[in-house]
Amino acid sequence: MKKYTSNHSLNSHVKTFCFLILSFFISNLSNAQEIIPFKLTKYNSIILDGFVNEKDSVKLMFQIAMKDGALSPQRVNKAESVVFKDDVSNQNALKIGNLNWENIKFYDNELAGHGTDGKIGTVLFKGKSFKIDYDLNQFEIYDNLPAINDYTKLPFTQNEYGQIFITCKSTIGNETYSADFLLQSGYSGGLLYSNAFTDNNNLDAKLKTTGERTLKNAANQSITTKQGVLPILEIGSITLKDVSAGFFIGSIKNQTFNYLGADVLKRFNWIFDMENQVVYIKPNKHIEDPYFEIM
Repeated sequence: MKKYTSNHSLNSHVKTFCFLILSFFISNLSNAQEIIPFKLTKYNSIILDGFVNEKDSVKLMFQIAMKDGALSPQRVNKAESVVFKDDVSNQNALKIGNLNWENIKFYDNELAGHGTDGKIGTVLFKGKSFKIDYDLNQFEIYDNLPAINDYTKLPFTQNEYGQIFITCKSTIGNETYSADFLLQSGYSGGLLYSNAFTDNNNLDAKLKTTGERTLKNAANQSITTKQGVLPILEIGSITLKDVSAGFFIGSIKNQTFNYLGADVLKRFNWIFDMENQVVYIKPNKHIEDPYFEIM
């Protein structure tokens, strides 16, 4: 007996297929995203090519630990269209790629990354969800949260300046220390411990060090920077081994936060749900890269 598909059945399949395609299209529209490409330097800095006030080209380092922008005293591009009053310039226009921002605030004379004219912070994302994709070297800005399959979910906190902190665990020998770390894309290294964490947990005696450097100020106060290796760092359920870690000893006590630096940040893709203060992370192509040597 001849087997066949009726026209009614065929039409039904066609309609179902068209409905699925339309649903997928509508779903993507509701999760529309904007793309900002960036360059990742050998110092682990994220660099953006910007255009300020329709007059000045600038290279800006992305600094996740700040909201606004700043220009460096060492800048090559003078950006004279940015006019400062009491070291602050308000209401500047900024263009990166095809995207434009208004009312950007820049601070004057703040150091930035190697080869840059300044830095720019999370004002680029205007409170939306966003992704830092180190696989594709781009930011993605979302109206709605994208797919988070295979990502690890972590809560984060923010201080009054909008700086983002996550809790990590540092294991040295048989001891594990839990602490909050500031996400700090302006620090090229892996970890940098605060003075309080260093002193309270006696890191100078416990952490294997690989190098050190001592500086003195005009008052003959000294600060010694030590670089070492942390055996185990836990970020949620993810474990990193032999992580580059720095700390300070000496009479100058000005390192107030623990830093999760750019050398750790670049090993993951990050999706930030700003409204719910949750971040999702997933290891990327840099996960096994050698650690950056500070000294």
